[in-house]
This record gives sequence, C-alpha cells and structure tokens, in this order.
Amino acid sequence: MAILSNLLKKGIRLRVSLEQDYSNPFDLQKEELKKLLLKSERTEIGRKYDFHAVLKGFKNGSFYETFKAQVPIYDYNSIHEEFWNKLLVGKTNVTWPGAVKYFALSSGTSGAASKYIPITKSMVKAIRKTGVRQILSLSNYDLPASLFTKGILMLGGSTDLEFNGTYFAGDLSGITAGKLPIWFQRFYKPGKKISRNRNWGEKLDQIVEKAKDWDIGIIVGVPAWLQILIEKIIDRYQVNDIHEIWPNLKIFVHGGVSFEPYRKGFEKLLGKPLIYMETYLASEGFLAFQAFPGRKSMRLVLNNGIFYEFVPFTTDNFDEEGNILKTAKTLKIDEIEEGKDYAILISTCAGAWRYLIGDVIRFVSKVESEIIITGRTKHFLSLCGEHLSVDNMNKAIELVAEEMNLTIKEFTVLGIPYRSLFAHHWYIGTDDEVDMKALRKCLDYYLKKLNDDYAVERKHALKKIMVEVIPSDVFYEWMRVQGKEGGQHKFPRVLKGDQANNWQEFLKTKKSDL
Repeated sequence: MAILSNLLKKGIRLRVSLEQDYSNPFDLQKEELKKLLLKSERTEIGRKYDFHAVLKGFKNGSFYETFKAQVPIYDYNSIHEEFWNKLLVGKTNVTWPGAVKYFALSSGTSGAASKYIPITKSMVKAIRKTGVRQILSLSNYDLPASLFTKGILMLGGSTDLEFNGTYFAGDLSGITAGKLPIWFQRFYKPGKKISRNRNWGEKLDQIVEKAKDWDIGIIVGVPAWLQILIEKIIDRYQVNDIHEIWPNLKIFVHGGVSFEPYRKGFEKLLGKPLIYMETYLASEGFLAFQAFPGRKSMRLVLNNGIFYEFVPFTTDNFDEEGNILKTAKTLKIDEIEEGKDYAILISTCAGAWRYLIGDVIRFVSKVESEIIITGRTKHFLSLCGEHLSVDNMNKAIELVAEEMNLTIKEFTVLGIPYRSLFAHHWYIGTDDEVDMKALRKCLDYYLKKLNDDYAVERKHALKKIMVEVIPSDVFYEWMRVQGKEGGQHKFPRVLKGDQANNWQEFLKTKKSDL
C-alpha cells in the first residue's frame, strides 16, 4: 500500500503539469465557447439565436460581439420559463443535445422555492474531471504519501434521488456521489448505504456510530453541517477533539459559503491544524478550486465545459434589488481588472446560456485567473447607499468573534424601515454568553471600519443597528422546516421579501423557547 501511495503522489505531480496550463486564459475560453456552440448548434436555443452565425465570427474575431448581440442574458426564471421547463416533461434537444435525466435542486438562498438546474451527462463528466484536477493539485501541498490511502468523508445530500417517471431530482452532492468512479469508491465514506438515507438527522447519527471504525484523512462538505457532525462525534465518544478519533485527518475541502466566520468555532474541535481547500462547486457547474497552499483564492477552470462573462457589479449594471439591467455591460476574461467586483454569466455543457449565476467575485490575479467570492447579487444591503456586501459582513463577524472570544456559528441580517429612515436588524447565532451592548457596538465599529459608505450612512439615514442573539440550533431548525437541511444548503446571509417575513414569523413561534 505504501508503494501504491508513493506512485500515486508521483503520478499526481506528473499529471498536474499536463492538466493545468493557464498561460493564455482568453485562448482557453475562446476554444471552450466554440465547442459549446458547435455542440448546441442544432438545439432549439441554437436555432433560435443562430449559433451558426456566431460560429462564423471565430474566423474574423467578431464571435463575442455577435454572441452578445444574438443571445440575451438569462437568469433562472427567464431561462426556465422559455426553455428549461420543457426539459422537465422530457423534451429533447432544447438547450443541449439529448434528454436531461437529472436535475439538481438548488439551495434557493436567493428565493423561496427550489430551482431545478439541469445536469447533463456532459456536466457530470466535467464535474468529475475538475474533481480529479483538484486531487491533482494536492501535489502542491506538503503531504505524506500515506494520506492517499486514507478515507475521504463526503458529507452531502442523499443519493436516493426522487424519480417521477421522467427525471431524477436531488441535491447536486447526492447526484455526483451516486456517480463516483469505481476506483474512488474504496476511499469514499460514508459509503453507499448511509449516503442513500434521505433523513438528514438519521444520516448524521449513522455516521457518528461508524466514525470510530474509519481512518479519515480528508473531509468534504459545507462548514456548518460538518461542524455539527464533528461536535456529535466528539460528544458520542467523550473525546477532546476529532483527532482522537481520526488522527490522520489533514484536509478540509469546503465550499458553498465563506469559511472565515466558522473558523474560530471549528478549530476548537481539532487536535492539530488542518489544510483548508476552498471549492466553487455550484449546482450549475464546478467553476473553481483552491490550487495552492497559502492562498485564499481559487483558480477558475477555463477549459472544462464553461464559458464565463463578467458584469461589473455597479449601479450602471444592476438595480437596487440586485437585478441585472438590460443595458448591462459584459466583459471577456481578458478584459477584467484585478480588485473589482463582477457578477458572473456562464454558458455551460448543461445548457445554461449567458446565465446569471448570482455570485459576485473579485479577481486577485488576472494572470493566473485567481478569484475570491465576495457575495451574491441579491445578498447585499443598500437601503440608503451603505452598499454593505456579504464580504463585509463575513469579515466583521470574524473580527467580532475574535475580539469578544465568541463562537458564532450563523448570522443573518435584514434591512428594515425605522422612524421614517432605516435600520439593520442582525440575528447572530451563538451558544456563548454575550454582552449584547458590547456586541452591537463592536459589530457596528468593524462595519464602519470595513465600509466607508456604511460609516457615512450611519451618521445620516441608517439610524440604528439592532442585534439579536439566538441559539445556533434555531437557524438549523428553520432550515429543516424549509426542507433545506444538510447537503449543499446554507443559511442566507441577507433575508429579504418573503424569506424575511417567513423567518420573523418562525421566530415568533420560537419566542417562548428563546
């Protein structure tokens, strides 16, 4: 086994040099768009927007201008209404060749209802290929060869998907876990039987009971759910930290939400430091992953079934609710600038075209196509010009937790009217004793420090910041009531509209318990 692991690591070093050629991002993306258009030329959307004419533009360099002119920008509602709804009744060759048999139910953090995102055979292959590339990137880390013989715990949704006679639907993590390559299955935990369980609470309990029998080296999942699982394991076996159960645990692969607000509480559960690797795996595709130690940025995957466009996240391109304007300016990867925020449009091998995925990113390296996620197009607060981003919120909570020695597991914020002006109402999930006045003052201080617009508006229209501390379990109970427990689901950092009303009504019913 030791010989095998050494060979594997050497093989990883060799293949990473072959796989990761990012010398010319524009050329990679140009070729990717061409492949997508050629494949979809005869689909319904390809005929409607004359993909053949766009392809002619590759000869004289006008392909992108033609693409922008021919194909409108879509969000989920518009592409579903025009095209994707046909896939749900079994129609073929709509936005990608053939039929679509799998749909990922999105976490729905920007709206009340789940979204049905098509997952084609081509997309499953692309996700798997990027997953392999991420494994290959482990050669950049100083890891013992023995790690490559340890178990990999992937905490995701059920692999027992819903089937209505036409298609299967479920969490993306459940779809992909059910299609793991044979060679990987010997490392995969919790294994086929437990992974099929649709009851999230039962699944966690089953994993806890098996935990002592596994030798886990890598854990993969959303930070909140993995933290809950590890706390359960520590409590069940009455140990001080998870390394007493899994002494060879070295890597935590996480995604879906910023890890920084969770870091302080999570690291209390460890006996020794972990290597953290961030991924950008959305229901619409595997967009990026952290490829190098010491960096907090992720490298975009430029040659695996996704073409990117970037929309400067400014008032010129988005309204006050985060909706993209018809006049929005879009850029190719060679036109972006470091340090500026962009919303992403993607065209993919799952049949998304100029699709607004809803995330906001910032390039930290144009040369290496390295990004960080700074928020969501609709997860920000700007009631009166304060322009408070999720990135600001995450950082402020991280600093507050550090200064006040708190473990803050979850938080969310609402913008509300207040005495003819405005206020922010924060809900903070912690099980520690808190000086409420000090917490509010500390949070407000760091938000002012992080965001000049916020500091200005706190003197004028943003008259009050309210902070309410509630047990962290209340956040997870609300998600359970919403049918969004476990898997890739995460609690929204900003609540608006129906979601905000729903949350406040839920808290009223819990008031006697708080």
